[in-house]
Amino acid sequence: MLVKIEGLGKKYSAKAKYTIEDINLEGDAGEIIGILGHNGAGKSTTIKCVTGMHPYEKGKITICGYDMAENPIEAKRNFGYVSDEFTLFEKMTGYEFINFMADIYKVSAEERKARVDEFQQLFALGDSIYNEISSYSHGMKQKISLMGALIHNPKVFILDEPMVGLDPYTANQVKKFFKQHSANGNLVLFSSHNLDVVEKLCDRVYIIDQGRILEEINIREFKESGRGDLEEYFLSITKRVAKV
Repeated sequence: MLVKIEGLGKKYSAKAKYTIEDINLEGDAGEIIGILGHNGAGKSTTIKCVTGMHPYEKGKITICGYDMAENPIEAKRNFGYVSDEFTLFEKMTGYEFINFMADIYKVSAEERKARVDEFQQLFALGDSIYNEISSYSHGMKQKISLMGALIHNPKVFILDEPMVGLDPYTANQVKKFFKQHSANGNLVLFSSHNLDVVEKLCDRVYIIDQGRILEEINIREFKESGRGDLEEYFLSITKRVAKV
């Protein structure tokens, strides 16, 4: 199992209620896994705990066999992460940023060149890769974030709301890459409130609401079961919880 989350609980102060609680989730090679929920449901908090950005009070997170709490450096070597905020060094050029990330992960010159060439074919930044990031559009910042996060060819690729604000062409290229990356024996794990994206891309989805996992759904099995439309089902169970 490339990612395993067991009994995860996080709160932001000692006296506060848990923002997320009893989160159990797993993903393995060849899968695209979605965490689906409304805004404020606990998606980003879960992702930030998984990536080591937030400490957590309860539970265990394992990435490629490494415990995030006990061995965070080794755990982090095995994933690439793109946030929803695109925090980048904007005075760097795109190419400088990619090389900076490659240096951090100790990627050889030969490997980084091959991967940059591959990414250029996929994302088509062209000569813009040599421009300062401050001049980039939202979509171009998304592309350079993806390239930087993937330069070390991680087994696990983690993203927080990856499709927000993207133009149709860039969104389509990102979706293609997700499928390609998982097909190569890797795991893609992302949060979203976009039901259409989740339904078309994911093998499995975890529905989260009010900080708890409501249900794990196998997308193919759900479609074959005749249980109806995923959007209607999602809205029905989240509304049901809200009324309790």
